[in-house]
Amino acid sequence: MNQFRFSRRPDIGDKVRVSFEFFPPKNDEMEARLWDTVTRLEPLKPKFVSVTYGAGGSTRERTARTVKRILNETTLTPAAHMTCVDAARDQVDTVIREFADMGVKRFVALRGDPAAGVGTSYRPHPDGYANGAELVGALKGVGDFDISVSAYPEKHPESPDFATDIDMLKRKVDNGATRAITQFFFDNDLYERYVERARRAGIYIPIVPGILPVHNFTQVANFSSRCGALVPAWLAERFEGLENDPQTHALVASAVAAEQVLDLVERGVGDFHFYTMNRADLVFAVCHMIGIRSHEAEAAGSAAA
Repeated sequence: MNQFRFSRRPDIGDKVRVSFEFFPPKNDEMEARLWDTVTRLEPLKPKFVSVTYGAGGSTRERTARTVKRILNETTLTPAAHMTCVDAARDQVDTVIREFADMGVKRFVALRGDPAAGVGTSYRPHPDGYANGAELVGALKGVGDFDISVSAYPEKHPESPDFATDIDMLKRKVDNGATRAITQFFFDNDLYERYVERARRAGIYIPIVPGILPVHNFTQVANFSSRCGALVPAWLAERFEGLENDPQTHALVASAVAAEQVLDLVERGVGDFHFYTMNRADLVFAVCHMIGIRSHEAEAAGSAAA
């Protein structure tokens, strides 16, 4: 029966779409790594690539430079992150127009983490947009942009229950969101149940799973505990004892991510958003596993044949 699995069809790469997230570099070394990653992943022709934006605009200039360089030097379509943490409405509106003037037509609209860090209490700016739904409305007020928003298969850590969480997503959709991208997760059943909740609430935009290849298990586990993402026991066991074995860690990480993605493909998912952490290898490997090939690889394969 395995030969009939959807994920093993020879044309699966034509049916799956991917997008990638990058973060703006803080120094020359990080910038070099970012552009190595961009160069490696560009031939995979993602639907778009997003560039993160810090709380209160702390990375505003670096984000703008990165987006502008992607526009000018690559064939990629950038989506600029926008947040409303610690910023007045006129400040946010100004940044939106600056990106629009640059040629940006896609945005990822996020309320943003509290300036003091994940896990601390959030207080809206007294003159700012209170949440992601209001930010989507602001973007639509400036232009007819393609807008991605956040979604939380395990609910947002500040939401008292799933009903409140789904209601916020519905408000984002009503204000003009194009798609939702989930926070990373490792249990596909949680994603599937979340999508079912959203559909029952009348939310029909694509809900794209956010995939985080585990480059460093300890860091991922610590971050997950702060943002409310479950790290299953089986996942911890797979990385146990690999703290000082980066090569095996990378092999296990690529296998885990590919297993998750292929299972989602079997469940009918056709779009994936990868949190690259500005590193290409694991993401490239997983894309290869689901049949997404660079033109260089296809050309080499044809020549060999």
